[in-house]
Amino acid sequence: MKAFGAVVAIALALALQTMLDRFALRSASAVDLVLVAVVYVALTSGPVAGMFAGSVAGLVQDSLTAPIIGVGGLAKAVVGFFAGAFAQQFIVTAALPRLLIFVVATVVHAAVLMALYAVLQSGTFAASWTVIAKQALGNALVGAVAFAFIEAVPGVVERRRIARRGRH
Repeated sequence: MKAFGAVVAIALALALQTMLDRFALRSASAVDLVLVAVVYVALTSGPVAGMFAGSVAGLVQDSLTAPIIGVGGLAKAVVGFFAGAFAQQFIVTAALPRLLIFVVATVVHAAVLMALYAVLQSGTFAASWTVIAKQALGNALVGAVAFAFIEAVPGVVERRRIARRGRH
């Protein structure tokens, strides 16, 4: 069941990110929904699932938007693995630690991308640190909202089920 949820989350994030990029909204660069989905999977399922989700999501995203296929997949796999490993070692259930993980994951993702593009010398990953900081904050906010929403859904469903049972 978790695997199906991870696939749905990544597919939804890819679709939304592609739509945002296609319509060239200025806020599209402020959030990397695919990275948020990968970090979410890593935090809830562990390092192996995070690495696998990052690899698949990054490769698909690369095939849709990037000049070199594989760079984003490798960067997201690294981030997914380390986010999942961190979540296994420490209790990451409060909002502040999750926000920090999303911020750090975004910065690490950007640093890995910059390093890979520098090694490949096929161009540069042209992003200033202010843009990366804005994206880190955007990813943290979207990730925190996603966690809150997903954690609230079972309670809402249960309350509705109990309310329906009480009416009959």
